Amino acid sequence: MDCTENLASDLFSLFLRMHRMMNKRLAEQGASLARTKLLLFLDRRGPSRAADIADFFDQAPRTVTEAIDGLERDGLVVRRPHPHDRRVKQISITEAGGRVLGETEPLRQELIGSVFGALTDDEQAQLSVLFAKLSAELDAQETPAPDA
Repeated sequence: MDCTENLASDLFSLFLRMHRMMNKRLAEQGASLARTKLLLFLDRRGPSRAADIADFFDQAPRTVTEAIDGLERDGLVVRRPHPHDRRVKQISITEAGGRVLGETEPLRQELIGSVFGALTDDEQAQLSVLFAKLSAELDAQETPAPDA
């Protein structure tokens, strides 16, 4: 295995371990990482269509619809008609959803802080620059080449 393959494997492994750890710790508090991420998305982005949520999380629309159904049953989100297109429903976080997020987000942030806290401020800044560089390369590869 070459160096780049090792780097990709290490990054993926680190992501999975961190994801599993967050899920486990949130579950110990009676929460769910999946629900927290969805509520956080709605809190930060505002009212959104299910299709946009599915696209953002790279999930099947049916999977997202089922997750939204559960959150709606629990009173954490609400579906409302789009103001300009009544055929479209927008999903919004409710006050109860905001309270749940307020309980789970500090734990999620604490876990992120403890992992990245192993790095110095300079190392964190360097890693951020490297992630941005890798992200820019992915952007370039995803952008179709103009017709010659």
